[in-house]
Amino acid sequence: MKKIGAKKVGFEGNAIIYDYYAKLGELLDGCEFNTPLKLDTLRQIKDAEEIANIRKACEIVDIAFADMLTYIRPGMTEVQAAAHLENCMRENGSEGPSFTTIMASGVRGSLPHGIATDKVINEGEFVTMDFGAFFGGYASDITRTICMGKADEKQRKIYKAVLESQLLGLSKIKPGVSGKSVHEAVQANLAKYDLAQYFGHGLGHSLGLEIHEEPRLSLKSTCEALQPGMLVTDEPGVYLPGWGGLRIEDTVLVTETGCEPLTKAPKELIELGAR
Repeated sequence: MKKIGAKKVGFEGNAIIYDYYAKLGELLDGCEFNTPLKLDTLRQIKDAEEIANIRKACEIVDIAFADMLTYIRPGMTEVQAAAHLENCMRENGSEGPSFTTIMASGVRGSLPHGIATDKVINEGEFVTMDFGAFFGGYASDITRTICMGKADEKQRKIYKAVLESQLLGLSKIKPGVSGKSVHEAVQANLAKYDLAQYFGHGLGHSLGLEIHEEPRLSLKSTCEALQPGMLVTDEPGVYLPGWGGLRIEDTVLVTETGCEPLTKAPKELIELGAR
């Protein structure tokens, strides 16, 4: 900075801890170093290389989900299941999980961010798996919910409503539409089943170098028009206190004519080991 004669130096305010800020301030003596910047908008549209890395990160999570269907069973703990999932991603090229793996079974499915615990996974329970991989420094994000054994009528009804809403979200993601409008369409669909009040988060977020970036699909979204090259997640969920819940999520690329889900693992209700 001294060599180029810098007088003012900015920094990403949400990406630097205070100790580093203080030490950099000492090194940058003579520069004005007090301007936090928010640079998310510069990363909203990904180039071909970035999209290729995210596509590969999505392939890794698809492989890991397929593997989980051969591994997970009643009697194991959520921690055991999550550990196997993360190891499988590593073996298939992941640089590490893109966030703390969520593995929520039974009543814990009512927690949107229910990270794995020592709870035992039981027959007849939904298991929600929300996980992602880093590849080439870029993140993927996927959620799938399965039933351990045969689903009951309530589980089937709620799963159908969430899947229908997730597919509706995919049909609405296209260039020119606002992030808020996509969320509202999905929320309205859940309302038809009297479930909208149990959907308490935004429909989606972008990702890339970080797992949560702009633009967002939510009621508070500032994105007036999606553009080709943007990525968003489409992740409606229903969370019923005392009962459980589920979520279905894809990482989605906005294309010139619509969108392409980059995560391609099956989404129909899977009743694992049902008799």
